Amino acid sequence: MFMPVTNRQIILRRRPRGLLGPADTETITTAAPPVADGEALLRVTYIGLDAAVRTWLNDQPGYLPPVALGEVIRSAGIGEVVESRCGAYKVGDIVTTLTGFQEYALIRDDVFSTLISGETDQVAIMSIYGSSGSTAYFGMTDIGRPQPGETVVVSAAAGATGSIAGQIAKIAGARVIGIAGGPQKCGVVVEEFGFHACIDYRNEDLSAALKSHCPKGVNVYFDNVGGPILDAVLGRLAPRARVALCGVISSYLTGDHPGPSNYVNLLARSASMQGFNTLDMWDRFDEAYAALRRWEHEGALRHRETIFDGLDSCVDALNGLFTGANIGKMLVRLS
Repeated sequence: MFMPVTNRQIILRRRPRGLLGPADTETITTAAPPVADGEALLRVTYIGLDAAVRTWLNDQPGYLPPVALGEVIRSAGIGEVVESRCGAYKVGDIVTTLTGFQEYALIRDDVFSTLISGETDQVAIMSIYGSSGSTAYFGMTDIGRPQPGETVVVSAAAGATGSIAGQIAKIAGARVIGIAGGPQKCGVVVEEFGFHACIDYRNEDLSAALKSHCPKGVNVYFDNVGGPILDAVLGRLAPRARVALCGVISSYLTGDHPGPSNYVNLLARSASMQGFNTLDMWDRFDEAYAALRRWEHEGALRHRETIFDGLDSCVDALNGLFTGANIGKMLVRLS
């Protein structure tokens, strides 16, 4: 039997306004939770950060309930089973789940927990093979449906999801234009992720750049940011364009989501715009995993990660998503 240990956790103390501050969270040490029938104890090795983690800290309804004050901050993670009283898991199994910001987590055989087999690279599992990869896959293949010769635009193109989404569109034969902030990120998008071009929204006139790179309009737009960037791309839609709404990171810190003024182009261009949530397609995870794994092994997909070390760095890593600190998936390594 696994010997009891302490468990360090980061809990929510107050609702943050903007970036998380020192008074918004607290690091506490408790005993590792006892394992009941139907449960297993996971020693967390990596915590994955994405913008949704910040939205769960607001007292607003969403596809998952807000994190309550005093609760462990919710996030995805991966780890090794160290004790089990659940038939689905044995000691030594590697499982992804909603671990939260903590060193040990209880898991059950439920929709949020996935037993990993046949893949030993935990960084890749949390990056290209995890929620970021599956989000890119379903958003691009189900909603975007890029065709050979079409023009696809992807915002937050240097991020975990955007970088994969653009590469999937390129595999389909489309011409792919990224949008990212700063020359370093734009360089990575083109030189490492293989996009045909990348617009630096911080230093270029976005509308003029879109007109230059997309003279016949945008056939598919994969949106991670919302706000003025979404509005600018809606102004360049081609007839029967498809817009996949993946995220609105531009307004996650405020919780205010003003609508785009160029939405009328959806009507004028007979275009469609659809939001989606990967949790709704979780029963198709194997499909996404198989495709992503095949493309990566063929050399058609590349991924990159930004890794912080130690539980105490979780808040800095989360804030870093909104200050441009990451290229690719943001991870925190615990052990």
